[in-house]
Amino acid sequence: MNNMVKSPISFKDFAKDPVKGLLFMVILAVGYLYIDNKTGYTSQIEKCEKNVVELNVKVDNLQERVRRSDSIMAVATARLEAITGVTPR
Repeated sequence: MNNMVKSPISFKDFAKDPVKGLLFMVILAVGYLYIDNKTGYTSQIEKCEKNVVELNVKVDNLQERVRRSDSIMAVATARLEAITGVTPR
């Protein structure tokens, strides 16, 4: 039991001036919430970075499909013009 951490404010000090004791507890709570919030944001940023990479891959694939589609459409239009002699609108 000697290895326990001693509180920076004793019960006697708290009883003498409860405002200071409460302020000390509030400071501890705010510090904890700040650190907890910061680690939460860090994990969210890491997850978003992974999502961004995945979405960039998907966008690249879709852009390639659109490029191929445009090329196929251009070839089909050229063949149609050659067969019919009419330029599509």
